[in-house]
Amino acid sequence: MGIVLKGGNVVELEPATVERVDLRIEDARVVARGPDVQPQPGDEVVALSGKLVFPGLVSAHHRLHMSLGRGMPEPKLDSYQEALEQVRWKYEGALDLDAVQVAATAGGLEALQCGTTTVFDLHSSPREILGSLTRVARGLHEVGVRGVLSYAVTDRAGAVGREEGLEETVSFAQKAKGRFRGQVGAGQTFTLGGDALEGLKQALSTTGTGLHVPLAEDPLDEKLSVERHGSAPVARLLEAGLLSPQSLVAHAGHLGWGDLAQVISTGTWLVHTPRSNQRLEVGYAPALKFGARATLGADGLSADLFAEAQAAYLRSREAGQPIDVLRYLANGHRLAAQAFGQQVGMLREGALADLLVLDYLPATPLTAENLAWHVVYGLGARHVEAVMVDGIWRVWARRPLSVNPMVVADQAREAAGAVWARMAGK
Repeated sequence: MGIVLKGGNVVELEPATVERVDLRIEDARVVARGPDVQPQPGDEVVALSGKLVFPGLVSAHHRLHMSLGRGMPEPKLDSYQEALEQVRWKYEGALDLDAVQVAATAGGLEALQCGTTTVFDLHSSPREILGSLTRVARGLHEVGVRGVLSYAVTDRAGAVGREEGLEETVSFAQKAKGRFRGQVGAGQTFTLGGDALEGLKQALSTTGTGLHVPLAEDPLDEKLSVERHGSAPVARLLEAGLLSPQSLVAHAGHLGWGDLAQVISTGTWLVHTPRSNQRLEVGYAPALKFGARATLGADGLSADLFAEAQAAYLRSREAGQPIDVLRYLANGHRLAAQAFGQQVGMLREGALADLLVLDYLPATPLTAENLAWHVVYGLGARHVEAVMVDGIWRVWARRPLSVNPMVVADQAREAAGAVWARMAGK
């Protein structure tokens, strides 16, 4: 038994196409595409009447654990360092495993409702490290989101915390399957000593995966890396052999051209996070210079990749360096395809059936030639009517099918209250 989507306008991003064709989906994949695909006995037929069929979106750098931090009391902050030490790290230190799972469910549900079907999550919960990625996976599994998960290894919690972080990120990568894959994660480079870099190198060799690391989000990264470890972040990562075509570097907003060129030369993916940059007031990242393997991530904000793409394009245009927003989104699919070893994003025969049905009725013609402008100026999460992941409907008629949103929200508010209380020492 399969599903036939009839009469939709099927969108692909690079090369851009908008084509009125039918799709037949079976066993998690697109198995037929054409102008008049005939259903097989027992197939479900869905009449789309010209609605858009869009590939599911990818957040290439995400922090699901921050889902419970929205709206929490924050002190007046004067610097990026204070934001880390007094808010983010303090919040992460207050998470327990139950909160981790609830945060993943809430964040995953929000991702689905925004049209994001895959997240590359960099997790951190130093209070309880071991088992945390399994709890993230359980939370995402509840709502049906695809995830590539890693634990942010760091020396912030001492040698024991570092070794537990390495154990967690390696053990999950070795056992992940189905809709989940693992990576080796790391914290900010200035929090990584020599033993941590060596441990990460061994972890990459053991797992055969790539590194997921935030880099140069703020000038503080280089300043403290030099002060504490005698060398700049990029030089340390390169010397340790940690960057490769499987690696994922987030932010990269404060790299000199020489360092950026060295990162690009390794084939590393670069993830632009414009809304997070604005939130933390860390300046503008030169996204146009990120090369051919640049994509987008939402970091600790909602996984709304339509909003992220719009912010990325508008900020780049304001800076006089306009990016190709369709390529940035399509690169998210290429990254996911690399991680899962499956075709993602191209809604063709053999591709994974991760897709959206958008109730978007444009007031102007929608063609391959102007698709980028509809993405930037028109499309949004409000148009997401249905979401399919792995050939299974996860949202239908704007209603999540796997979880009760009211129950998820109630559980998240309760967990957030407990985390906030621990932060305040209550």
